[in-house]
Amino acid sequence: MNEEQSNKQDPLAPMPEQIRYANMLFVGAWGGIIILAISYFLYVTGIIPAHIDIALVVQNWGKGVNEFIQITNAPDGWSWAALLGTGDYMNFIGLVLLAAMTIFCYLFLIVGYARHKDWIYCVICTLEVLVLTLAASGILGTGGH
Repeated sequence: MNEEQSNKQDPLAPMPEQIRYANMLFVGAWGGIIILAISYFLYVTGIIPAHIDIALVVQNWGKGVNEFIQITNAPDGWSWAALLGTGDYMNFIGLVLLAAMTIFCYLFLIVGYARHKDWIYCVICTLEVLVLTLAASGILGTGGH
């Protein structure tokens, strides 16, 4: 390979934003898994007390969701966020991190595609962020729990 060819950038090489996306996803996924493991340990050992006693959960496991929520006083929608200090809902921190990683990572791609004036991919990533955020919000009566 001559010097002129080695100075040209490989057109198939990933953008720096794509590398950041992959690195952020790697760290975020492992971070979420570690948080899940720690919060599970705190829950099963009883170090952090649960909002719903496990015996009550087991007794009502076969019930419909509305009946289960009523009997156990379990939250619905986004009301679980107020219970993050309890052992049984603390694990939601890791779950939310895992679920939100795609949205956070897409934000880096939007910036990169806009910088490279790759408008089709920029719009696709923007729409993806909007759809995922809308779905998770619970505004449409789905998701968010």
